Amino acid sequence: MKKLVGQTEVNVNEEGYLTDFNEWNKNVAENLAEEHDIKLTERHWEVIAYLQGQHQKEEPLSIRGIKKSGVIDIKEFYALFPGGPLKMSTLIAGIPKPKSCI
Repeated sequence: MKKLVGQTEVNVNEEGYLTDFNEWNKNVAENLAEEHDIKLTERHWEVIAYLQGQHQKEEPLSIRGIKKSGVIDIKEFYALFPGGPLKMSTLIAGIPKPKSCI
């Protein structure tokens, strides 16, 4: 289905995740974050870049894996992406919801 994110129309699934990563850009990410009351900082962008890199390598994403990565500690991850950090961060990063998320 189509969704207007800021000024950009993108294709999303029923949960709001982009179905085509090629439609993702920083403006789309900022607008998705804003919809969830998140203002992206440099730290957010570092985490988003890590998640996208893992997705490109087809590495499964999980809270445990992120903790072990050393990219971010879990407390900070929850602070940056409240309300389910893995679900929220992957949605903003334009990648599919990890299988480890309910």
